[in-house]
Amino acid sequence: MSLPGRVKIIEVGPRDGLQNEPQPIPTAAKIELVERLAEAGLPVVEAGSFVSPKWVPQMAGSAEVLTGIRRRPGVTYPVLVPNEKGLDAALAAGVTEIAVFGAASETFSRKNINCGIEESIERFRPVVERALAQRLRVRGYVSCVLGCPYEGEIAPGKVAEVAGRMFRLGCYEISLGDTIGVGTPGKARVILETVAATVPMGCLAIHFHDTYGQALANILACLEAGVAVVDSSVAGLGGCPYAKGASGNVATEDVLYMLDGLGIETGVNLAAVAGIGAWISSVLGRANASKVGQAMRAASRA
Repeated sequence: MSLPGRVKIIEVGPRDGLQNEPQPIPTAAKIELVERLAEAGLPVVEAGSFVSPKWVPQMAGSAEVLTGIRRRPGVTYPVLVPNEKGLDAALAAGVTEIAVFGAASETFSRKNINCGIEESIERFRPVVERALAQRLRVRGYVSCVLGCPYEGEIAPGKVAEVAGRMFRLGCYEISLGDTIGVGTPGKARVILETVAATVPMGCLAIHFHDTYGQALANILACLEAGVAVVDSSVAGLGGCPYAKGASGNVATEDVLYMLDGLGIETGVNLAAVAGIGAWISSVLGRANASKVGQAMRAASRA
């Protein structure tokens, strides 16, 4: 079994994790969440999204989060940007990296951003071009790579086509997202290897939701195939406003525990992240979705 010696964790909790929460979240809590995650050793903490608060109200205040955090040296704080108006706001907030997003499903794209795949790519083309001209790094997300709530299974070739186009536009890394968490290890590896024929493996990341309890198994299968960048969310926060039934992202704590057991370095303090997961779950008034977080908390009380 060939595994990478080191894996980079992309913490998406403050953005992808919080966007589906039902109640308003104070800006101060968002700032504290971002800062604590960075202090725990996470090298990338997705800090917010410059989408319209009309569509994703929990992302209101992202500019205040970006200007309010104490930026830790060596940590990147990317934000999601859907259009040029969002890019203007992100630039004003002093970002150094943005993310754009597309989907491998035509129907999901129309439900999510009110346009098809082709139009979505043309919409964010000027965003990517302007961002690169401003010397920002641009990351790309592809949703629904292993299944769509409207179309069902997605052809691997379609995923590779969308990922390849985003890569050629200038995205330095493409994150492949199992948005509704229906993937299984064999299928996850097929998708990854198919896309890797178009986008270099070193420029790919994986993003799994844990709806069917397959996320860790899927991650391990993809690590064996050569990927070394994993998106995850503290306390398993998340879901998707446009994918009913999708549970949260795979929990950062659970990923770290598995990687530690495999002898793979991350540079992240698991105990610190588990503490953050317990804290943010309390702030949100919800159960901690991390199995490792639950176990560590129970052990500390024994």
